[in-house]
Amino acid sequence: MSIAELSALSLLGLLAWFWFDSLKARETGIAAARNACEREGVQLLDETVAGRSLRLARDDDGHMAIRRAYDFEYSGSGFDRYRGSVVLLGREVTMLDITEHRSTVRQLFP
Repeated sequence: MSIAELSALSLLGLLAWFWFDSLKARETGIAAARNACEREGVQLLDETVAGRSLRLARDDDGHMAIRRAYDFEYSGSGFDRYRGSVVLLGREVTMLDITEHRSTVRQLFP
């Protein structure tokens, strides 16, 4: 096997790993968004999340990990739409925000 073939095979393996890791991270993001919506008594719309950003970051131990941010939409009544977000570092949820509907309710009923 030549060096070019070995490099191509390694690159394909790396791409396959990244794709499967991204699918698992997305599933984790969907589960976190779904659980948060259930706790808040709101409905997760479209039952999915959309990728917003992808970058490298350090975890609490100082190791490099992939930081992924996802957006999703949810509704309190079925007639409104709010945007939420979830951030993962590796496979760990580090931030989840679904507070937009609360500020709207406060503005309507101070």
